[in-house]
Amino acid sequence: MRSIFGVLVMAFVMGSCVPAKKYNDLLAKEQNCAEELKKYKTSSLDYEARLKTAQARAEIMQKDVVQLKADTSTLGNKYRALQAKYKQSVSMGESFEEQLDKIKDSDAKHLARMRSELEAKIIETQRKEDALMAAEKELKNKQILLAEREQRVKELEEIISRQETAVKALEMKIAQALRGFENKGLKVEERNGKIYVSLEAKLLFASGSTKVEAEGKKAIIELARAVEGDDDLEIIVEGHTDTDALSSASHPKNNWELSVLRSTSVVSIMTENTNINPMILSASGRSEYHPIDPNDKAKNRRIEVIIAPKLDALFELISE
Repeated sequence: MRSIFGVLVMAFVMGSCVPAKKYNDLLAKEQNCAEELKKYKTSSLDYEARLKTAQARAEIMQKDVVQLKADTSTLGNKYRALQAKYKQSVSMGESFEEQLDKIKDSDAKHLARMRSELEAKIIETQRKEDALMAAEKELKNKQILLAEREQRVKELEEIISRQETAVKALEMKIAQALRGFENKGLKVEERNGKIYVSLEAKLLFASGSTKVEAEGKKAIIELARAVEGDDDLEIIVEGHTDTDALSSASHPKNNWELSVLRSTSVVSIMTENTNINPMILSASGRSEYHPIDPNDKAKNRRIEVIIAPKLDALFELISE
């Protein structure tokens, strides 16, 4: 990687035409960068979609918990009502038995009728007792399901809360490390669970150049040192340009190449001057197509370092 950049810099200084082999190597390098960008953009979109799915499932589970609580309360009321009716039926049965004893000497028809009524009451009492037992069983099942759903919601909320806390802490750490570059074209902010460090081109590069200036190099090194040792991150370095077309016949020949080469220059400084894990880094170029201010070209010429925590624990819980 270092040798390729050396050749590119020499080519820019000499202003000569690039030999075919080196040009092809550069094209291959650009293709690799584009493929790697595509892979990380796909990965980023997938993680964002899965995070939104997790948050949606947590909201659905919370609604289920509210519904289960309501169902549990309703079943409890039905259970108590059935208990009262059951006791009333038992009392009425006892009363009928007493009446039956009193009319044992009555005529057979009256006795048969009383027995029939008593049997009907006994059957009704048994039916209510069965309904009471079924309601009690359903109530217990609802309570178990309610406890399980509450636990799942609690686990999801704890993981999301830990992630948000970690992002806030990392944002503060990065902002503290880059405090010396305030009002110099550097901004740190948190959006959608990710940290965006935006460095204007004036802090990093001369016009049309891919070589990072001394002041910009200090900022990049401080940023890399703030996150080195934390392998639970994914870091994408994006190069952005304005809409002004490049007129040079040598490389970079257009804004796509310029944005890619600038982002790879930043990644090289990170890996060569700190112990940051290269496996969590990726470099990409977005040319002129993602401006932040259509009326201010200087703001659009920038490097954005996007730092996102890995969400493996959350996705494992969802998959379970």
